[in-house]
Amino acid sequence: MQSVRCNPYVRIASPDPTCHDRCVPKVSPDRLEARRRQILAGARACFARYGYEGATVRRLEEETGLSRGAIFHHFRDKDSLFLAVAEEDAATMVETVARNGLVQVMRDLLARAAAPQTAGWLGSQLEVSRRIRTDPRFAQRWAARSEAVARATRERLARQHAAGALRDDVPVEVLAQFLELAYDGLVRRLAMGRPTDQLAPVLDLIESTVRR
Repeated sequence: MQSVRCNPYVRIASPDPTCHDRCVPKVSPDRLEARRRQILAGARACFARYGYEGATVRRLEEETGLSRGAIFHHFRDKDSLFLAVAEEDAATMVETVARNGLVQVMRDLLARAAAPQTAGWLGSQLEVSRRIRTDPRFAQRWAARSEAVARATRERLARQHAAGALRDDVPVEVLAQFLELAYDGLVRRLAMGRPTDQLAPVLDLIESTVRR
């Protein structure tokens, strides 16, 4: 039998590049940042509306208008996305605390307590509290966000104390913890759906308690 000699396979390049041969265009930093902002805006609305657990990947896709591949190309997982949203919220909260104090943050929260988005946000905060107690990795990642707010609160109180606006019979650290405890209590009360019509005078009392 005569043996058949096979020629080695040689790829012949086409004069017109195929889709596999074309160069993938680079995405500009501005466009990447715009896409990231789009994801964060949609995720914030989703977390606020459904809470952390209710913000499924499908709902995140609907709110952002992007696929899960596009979302998690920018953020590693849902925790990372949630923490990125929380970081932005914390930055806004830090600005308010630095300018007007933690009591003003409580007033702002009380003013929008009836909004549907607030209920979801409150649910997310309760989920954060639960996971801080049960998930050490999450607690470590969350600590950097909460520390920024705590630092802003203490810095403002220190400035007020130096200006003689605060009572001087209680250390600044104790006053800071008192305000943080009041804030945490307000969040929990609102999350439980308890009445809010008498809380404005309570916030007035809290503010007057720390002042001289």
